[in-house]
Amino acid sequence: MVLVTGAAGQIAYSLLYSIGNGSVFGKDQPIILVLLDITPMMGVLDGVLMELQDCALPLLKDVIATDKEEVAFKDLDVAILVGSMPRREGMERKDLLKANVKIFKSQGAALDKYAKKSVKVIVVGNPANTNCLTASKSAPSIPKENFSCLTRLDHNRRKEELPTMSPKQISFLKYFSTFPSGSS
Repeated sequence: MVLVTGAAGQIAYSLLYSIGNGSVFGKDQPIILVLLDITPMMGVLDGVLMELQDCALPLLKDVIATDKEEVAFKDLDVAILVGSMPRREGMERKDLLKANVKIFKSQGAALDKYAKKSVKVIVVGNPANTNCLTASKSAPSIPKENFSCLTRLDHNRRKEELPTMSPKQISFLKYFSTFPSGSS
């Protein structure tokens, strides 16, 4: 079973077809896809569900749309945590972090309570590294190495800044890591 949170949003929407057609987990891997979003988005999520059903993707054995964590996180193999609070105009960073901590604490606790202990978790919702840490700390029974996050945008931004910081060329760099990220 594969969960996508924030499933009524644009980022999740762009990912769902690739999961269903075998591009993500393999062309021979049947999938039960679970779509989670907040209650006010259930009308939109029902539309996403119908679109996936209309695609008649043979690898999609079932698609479950829900706003209930106890349904969404049950017996998961993979959780793709896309849903997060976006930063709105005038919103301070601390307010954004506070809102996302609440979301990812809840989802981490749901992973801990309902998912398989072997679940693999990918955090996409920004600030991804902070949200990933929050979720993993809230799921103590799941190994920390099962959590990962996507921070390529932060990486690319830092890489582009390097030439402006030093007169030397950066072509000698072999490895590059981003610490801290945009959430600091």
